[in-house]
Amino acid sequence: MKYTEAEAQKLGVTGWVKNTRQGTVVGQVQGHPEKVKEMKYWLSQVGSPSSGIHRAQFTNEKPISKLEIHGFGTRY
Repeated sequence: MKYTEAEAQKLGVTGWVKNTRQGTVVGQVQGHPEKVKEMKYWLSQVGSPSSGIHRAQFTNEKPISKLEIHGFGTRY
C-alpha cells in the first residue's frame, strides 16, 4: 500500500485503504474533486506494481464541505 499512500500524498488527497481477506481493496478518498478523479483513475488503471486490477467500483460518492479525514494511511 506504500505506492497508494505515495500517490495520495502526491495528489494531495486524504483517506485510507485496506486489503480485505477476499483479495480486494476498500477505502475512502477525500479532497478536491479533480484530485479525487485523478486518484480514482490511478486506483482503477495503474495501481501498485504488484497489483492485478480486474475491476474498480466506486460507491457512496458525495460532496463534502470540509475534509473529514486528515492524511492518508493504510488500515489493517
